[in-house]
Amino acid sequence: MTPDTVTTTIQKGFRVTLGATATLLEAIQDPQSSSERFSALGSDVSRLAETLETKGEVTEREARQFVDSLFGPMPNPFSDSASSPPTVDTVATPIADPTVQSDLAALTQELADVRQAIETLKANQS
Repeated sequence: MTPDTVTTTIQKGFRVTLGATATLLEAIQDPQSSSERFSALGSDVSRLAETLETKGEVTEREARQFVDSLFGPMPNPFSDSASSPPTVDTVATPIADPTVQSDLAALTQELADVRQAIETLKANQS
């Protein structure tokens, strides 16, 4: 086997698998349509493989275009600063309700008391 043949075989296997996965997802979404499509193919394995490979090739192309569209128009952070919008510096300050703070302190103290009680009970049982 030449390296080109191995590469082609692996690529075909990948596309058939991708096509099978896409077809499975379509079958889950629309079982009636996919049932009719597969019954038309019958038991011809080579036609089924060709169909799945074609579907996988289309899916691969669509996925590649989607990824390219995500990474394509990325802005250059090192471009001229005159063309970039001005930045605004803000400082976030938490706003705490005094009653919430006192409730939190009371619950913390109560938790410490319960923990101490548990430690005392453990020491008494030993």
